[in-house]
Amino acid sequence: MGKLTGKTAVVTGASSGIGAAVAEHLANEGANVVLAARRKDKLDGVVSKINGNAIAVVTDMAKKSDVDDLAKRAIEEFGQVDIYVNNAGAVLGSRIQDGQTENWDQMIDTNIKGVLYGINSTLPGMLERSSGHVVNIASVSGLEVNKVSAVYSATKFAVHALSMSLEKELARTGVRVTNISPGQVDTAIASKPSDREPLKADDIAKAVVYAVTQPDYVNVNEITVRPV
Repeated sequence: MGKLTGKTAVVTGASSGIGAAVAEHLANEGANVVLAARRKDKLDGVVSKINGNAIAVVTDMAKKSDVDDLAKRAIEEFGQVDIYVNNAGAVLGSRIQDGQTENWDQMIDTNIKGVLYGINSTLPGMLERSSGHVVNIASVSGLEVNKVSAVYSATKFAVHALSMSLEKELARTGVRVTNISPGQVDTAIASKPSDREPLKADDIAKAVVYAVTQPDYVNVNEITVRPV
C-alpha cells in the first residue's frame, strides 16, 4: 500500500514534462490522479502509462469555467480533492522592450490566474475537511531575473508570493502549502542550454511526493531544486 492510498490528486499541465512525471509518481504512491491539460491526445497517452486510478480532463487553466469543471469532475469521480498541484505554465518571449503583449497576457493568464483559479476551485472543500495540500510549481526564475526573462520571472515571483501568503492564511487550518522552484529541467519548454546538466522531470516529481507524504503536522513550505 502506498503512502497516498485513498487520496486524490489533481495535477495541471500533466500532458508532458513535470506534470506527467508528478502524476505518475503520485499514482505510484497509491493516489487517484486527475490529469489536466489542453491536449487530449497527450493526456490520454500519459493516463495509459499510469498504473492506478487516473482520468484525463481537458482543461485550459486560463479559463475559470474550465478550472471549475476540472474540480467538479475530480469530485464526481473520486469524492474529494486532497492534493492540488498547480504545474501548468507558459514560457514565452519575456523581454519588455519586445512588446509581445499577447505573450504577456498568456503567461499572466496561465501562470498567475490559472494558479488562483485552481486554488479557488478546491480550497473551500479542503478547509471544510481541515485537510488538504496545495503544491505550486514556481521556478528559480521567480527568485532570479535576467535580461530576457522579465515577464515570465514576474509571473513566477507572483506564484512564490501567493504561496507564501497562502501558507500564512492557512496556518492551523490543516491545509498545507508547498512552493517548489525548479531550476533548468529537461522538458519540451526548457530554456536555453547552460553549462550544467539539466534536471529530469522525475527529480521535481520526487520533490512533490516528498512534500505531500510528510506527517500531517509537517508543512514543507519551500523547496528549491537546482542542477549541480
